[in-house]
Amino acid sequence: MKQRIQQDLKEAMLQRDELKTGALRMLLAAFVNKEKEKGEPITEEQAQGVLLAEAKKRKEAAEAFEKGGRQDMAEKERKELEILQEYLPEQMPEDEIQKLAKEAIAKTGASRPQDMGRVMAELMPQLKGRADGALVSSIVKELLG
Repeated sequence: MKQRIQQDLKEAMLQRDELKTGALRMLLAAFVNKEKEKGEPITEEQAQGVLLAEAKKRKEAAEAFEKGGRQDMAEKERKELEILQEYLPEQMPEDEIQKLAKEAIAKTGASRPQDMGRVMAELMPQLKGRADGALVSSIVKELLG
């Protein structure tokens, strides 16, 4: 993934695409920071985790700028998010998440909202990188509530 992003960065720089160049540079910087933190090259799975975190930051920033009345900045963050989403694995449909959540609830014997932690612990490893944690959480809440 890292090599693909570096190649895409070179192409964006040649095409003078400032938005894509900036977004990919920030992503590569996040990879480097993770490598420094670990003290070794990051794995593909760790790179995906960094990518998910960066995408989540863009989404939250866009929402914050929108609340603050800064439409121009919110739009920039959304465009960067679109660029980052090209590198994310395809997200799982909601109905499939619901099916897996029901299975996790049955497996853990959960029956009330207080059991949500057990259900999420069972469910999230299966969905890592393929579903937004907030969406999974809301589906589980709904099923337990």
